[in-house]
Amino acid sequence: MAEERQRDQWSHTSLVLAVLANIHRDPKRAGRYTADDFNPFTARKPVTMKAGVGILKQVFVDSPKGSTK
Repeated sequence: MAEERQRDQWSHTSLVLAVLANIHRDPKRAGRYTADDFNPFTARKPVTMKAGVGILKQVFVDSPKGSTK
C-alpha cells in the first residue's frame, strides 16, 4: 500500500517536473520531456551497446605504438 502511494505521488510530481522542463527548454536543441522521464518508478529500456569491447581493444590496445592521427 505504501508503494502505491509513492507511485501515485511520483506520477503527480513527475508531471509537474515535465511541464517545468518543457517551459524552460530550448526548442532548437532538446526534445520534449514526458512525465516518464522524471518518474523513478517507470520501467526504462535497457541501453544496448552498438559495438563490443573488442572494438575498443582494437583501437586503443592493438594499434601501432608510433602512429598518431
